[in-house]
Amino acid sequence: MKRTVATALCAVALAGHAVEPVGSLTHPDLSEVSGIVKSEAGEFYWVHNDSGDTARVFALDPHGTPLMPPFLSGREGAPADWPGHAIDNAWHYDWEDIALADGTLYIADVGNNGNSRRDLGVYVVREPDPRAVAKMRAHAFLPIRYPDQEHFPAKTWHFDCEAVFVDGGKLHFITKHRQAGKALEWEPGAKLYRLDTDHVDRDNVLTLVGRREDVTLATGADLSPDGSRLAVATYVALWIFDRPATGGNWFSGRAWKLDLDPDVTKQLEAIAWESPEALVLVNENRDVMRVSAGDFSAHP
Repeated sequence: MKRTVATALCAVALAGHAVEPVGSLTHPDLSEVSGIVKSEAGEFYWVHNDSGDTARVFALDPHGTPLMPPFLSGREGAPADWPGHAIDNAWHYDWEDIALADGTLYIADVGNNGNSRRDLGVYVVREPDPRAVAKMRAHAFLPIRYPDQEHFPAKTWHFDCEAVFVDGGKLHFITKHRQAGKALEWEPGAKLYRLDTDHVDRDNVLTLVGRREDVTLATGADLSPDGSRLAVATYVALWIFDRPATGGNWFSGRAWKLDLDPDVTKQLEAIAWESPEALVLVNENRDVMRVSAGDFSAHP
């Protein structure tokens, strides 16, 4: 997203920091963005809110202005009044991330703060032209279940997910860990799972692919445009993983890390590749930021 006049107000706060302010989301309905992905059809982004919202997404241009069909401008008002693109056949419980591949949006209703949900899943939506249609329809809902969760709530609270991405046509999930019974107390580590089936009438049991103990509080993920690097956002650091030489365990690839100051990036929830060398970040405080992949350091 491009720099706006609003960035001048926060530039001082980020002086000397690798994270660059881009602006702030001003649409009144975008109050708690938890997922972002760049469109394959143009220079705009799809975003959605965290829990408590209706089933909808917004398409934002590089300035953060919502895109809407021009034929609705008379009835719906200006973009500031646009209520977003509603998604029929969908229900918003706790949407935590969004991914896109081959013209298909995957909206992950996988927030699981108490590790007790038994209705986790992903909505499958064909990416529309946001200037041509007012709403869209979910073509499928793919129920998912973790292979290593046997109790609800789990004895170990390692089954919340806020980061998803698509690689090789398959959706991947990165978990966020809590101390058992303590929704606001964290544990280090993350696990990587893969969705290998597409059942709509029964649970799709995920495949556990890998884990890392030094990735803590993962909140977003996105695969680079050329598929060679995986970016992962957390509250305390950004990670880039090179594609592994063999196999599908991205956590085994060479790692690059950029430590964050949470006082600056705040509750960081969403990340997307803006270009092959730059990433866009969005927090739940409406701040939009940018960081260069060249600012990351090799991690042992």
